[in-house]
Amino acid sequence: MDSPVQIPFKSFINLDPNDKTALYLQIVFGFINSIQLGHFPEGIKLPGTRILCKVFNVNRNTLIRAFHDLELQGWIKILPNQGTFILSNQTHKHKAESKISSNQNANTKNRGFSFSHSTVLENPLEESDLPYQFNDGLPDIRLLQTDVLARLYLSKLKNKTKFKSWEQIKAQSHADIRNNFSNFLNLTRGLKISSSSLLTTSSHEISLYLVAKSLIKFGDKVVVASPSYYKSNMTLSDCGAQIVSIAIEKDGISIKHLKSVCKAQQIKALYLTSNYHYPTTIALSAKKRMEVLELANEFEFVIIEDDYDFDLHYDNNPVLPLAAFDIFKRVIYIGSFGRSLPSGFGFGFISAIPEFISELEKHKNILEPEVDVIKEQALNDWIQEGEVHRLFKKNRKVYGARRDEFIALLNKKLKGRIKFQVPARGLAVWIEWLEQFSLIKFRDECASQGLFLPKTILHQNKNFTATRLGFGHFNVAEMEIVVEILQKSLDKILS
Repeated sequence: MDSPVQIPFKSFINLDPNDKTALYLQIVFGFINSIQLGHFPEGIKLPGTRILCKVFNVNRNTLIRAFHDLELQGWIKILPNQGTFILSNQTHKHKAESKISSNQNANTKNRGFSFSHSTVLENPLEESDLPYQFNDGLPDIRLLQTDVLARLYLSKLKNKTKFKSWEQIKAQSHADIRNNFSNFLNLTRGLKISSSSLLTTSSHEISLYLVAKSLIKFGDKVVVASPSYYKSNMTLSDCGAQIVSIAIEKDGISIKHLKSVCKAQQIKALYLTSNYHYPTTIALSAKKRMEVLELANEFEFVIIEDDYDFDLHYDNNPVLPLAAFDIFKRVIYIGSFGRSLPSGFGFGFISAIPEFISELEKHKNILEPEVDVIKEQALNDWIQEGEVHRLFKKNRKVYGARRDEFIALLNKKLKGRIKFQVPARGLAVWIEWLEQFSLIKFRDECASQGLFLPKTILHQNKNFTATRLGFGHFNVAEMEIVVEILQKSLDKILS
């Protein structure tokens, strides 16, 4: 895969000649972060060193030294007389197929048509057939609740409606789910919204896409914390946003850094996972919440608050979202509902000022013109009957016990070699390794013992070597095995 010249390298990798860190290391860390965030998809061919030297304004020896380090760490592959590639198992296969295709018939070069190639939306997810696999915090499909929803769904299919037309059925169903779900959000998350401030979608990802598509114009600057969620960065970048990264601290994003960015340039939006930051699981402190809202009002930017895992909190007093205190009406609140439901029954939602919701509906009507009305009616009854509260309470108990067991195993097997905070919510733990080593080598060693670590959960730069480990899909016996593999793999690569 060739690298288009329009890739905005300098928007991903910022070099500071005044930084005490050597320039070549800044390049190394910049490329690693960009690969982890999905800016450089696997298999992409980078421009030549002479071109990149001009882009970054560095000496060629500096860039060659940086590429040498990146290749040793397993992030790139340098092929003589061919180029430099972001490491991928598909690189040689792709090139071989291209060569065969081009030789089959030279006269076919004018056939077909041209189209835009996205350098942002290449899927970074990997597949593996290894027996044990970590993810970034997904629920256990073995615990999905199917009986109640199946009963409600069947009853709706059999029930004869009092409405005369299908359009009437759809209109009433949409109105019911919006009314009941807005009440549910008001009750559980401290919001003060009506149904006109709410839009439901088929998924959390669609919600973010609709917001970005309607809010962001090409070149708009959007602030995100670093490290951050690669999928949201992909969506924002694809909609034209220029990503601006700011530091994250022990109690959330750096307010000082955010303020300095706002003073230096016009910011369109701040994307924030305030209650359970991805990937570090840190919650934004109460003091910083108020400061973020005040800065949004002062500098007139929008807060896109992504509360993707609110329902899985393990304390009695969950932290409420910024949207609950949004007196300035600058928060767009998005999230997911029913992650522990069978596939197809969960949905995403957006809460914002009614005028913005009306605009989003226009785009949704094109993107999702038809909705499963029977599913809406079943979910509506499920919420009204209180089953949703019982399910969430049950899940919190099950996953809370799994979290505690996973934490105990980490402390037992890896004590003194890692540091972490016990997450108050969600299905993943962010651990920072105290010893220095290559996460790629560690991943390879784990794979040799039957454990798959996807690259999307590996985070390594000059400040930390860390891994986001999802525990929710493992039972106790499985946890013991995977933590044992982590311990043995670390011993092996450090021996």
